[in-house]
Amino acid sequence: REAFISVSGTCPLYLDEIRHFLTLCPELSLGWFEEGCLVAFIIGSLWDKERLTQESLTLHRPGGRTAHVHVLAVHRTFQQHGKGSVLLWRYLQHLGSQPAVRRAVLMCEDTLVPFYEKFGFQAVGPCAITVGPLTFTELQ
Repeated sequence: REAFISVSGTCPLYLDEIRHFLTLCPELSLGWFEEGCLVAFIIGSLWDKERLTQESLTLHRPGGRTAHVHVLAVHRTFQQHGKGSVLLWRYLQHLGSQPAVRRAVLMCEDTLVPFYEKFGFQAVGPCAITVGPLTFTELQ
């Protein structure tokens, strides 16, 4: 957990949570390996409601048509090398080949909205999810 940094800071998922989603829906996650080492990853799951809720943080809804992007993380050694951008672009291409997926959603801190907008995401408003004092914008 300490080695991987999400776009906004320390990876928000613990290893058991990552394993949980990789077991339930491996087709919605993507990793970047160099010389056999994981250097960046995206973890996703399916969601079945229009907006994200607190339960969307831990649930995978197999009948859902929305890919919920939980985390985009890059190993601290590889930060600022563009790997996060390349991986997100590849991930969105991958989602396009998934017949069940009609759209993608994510939540991020306000400062990251421009980063995700470069990939076609649009802000839909404040996210219903808060973590302590942190608030987020929901994008689709």
